[in-house]
Amino acid sequence: MIKQRLKTGLRWVLAVFYAFAGYMHIVAPAPFLTIMPDAIPYAEAIVFWTGIAEIVGAIALVQPFNLRLRQAGGIGLALYALCVWPANINHLMMDLAREDGGLGLAYHIPRMIAQPFIIWWALWAGDVRIGRRA
Repeated sequence: MIKQRLKTGLRWVLAVFYAFAGYMHIVAPAPFLTIMPDAIPYAEAIVFWTGIAEIVGAIALVQPFNLRLRQAGGIGLALYALCVWPANINHLMMDLAREDGGLGLAYHIPRMIAQPFIIWWALWAGDVRIGRRA
């Protein structure tokens, strides 16, 4: 019982994080546009639609009675975190190349290390079972 409540609470924490990030992608896209690699076309549209994807994924993740929808949300948010990793790496390289050193390694290294954890968290929170039947 306590384990399930903890999992539900952590599911909601992740969902709120993603919903807020999605909202920010839509209402204040400038910071996200600055870290997009130059090779990515249609950056404004991508930032907008990734915001929508984060919000939809967050909503799906917290569905209490629809396991398949919750799993789809977890998979979608995990894939999203994987797909934005290149933008995070680009941000690290651009930021550290600044004369003032930007935000520095103390910001970027934990962020890079956190990415695999966030991917795992989305799958775990979404009750995704890999390699075994649910």
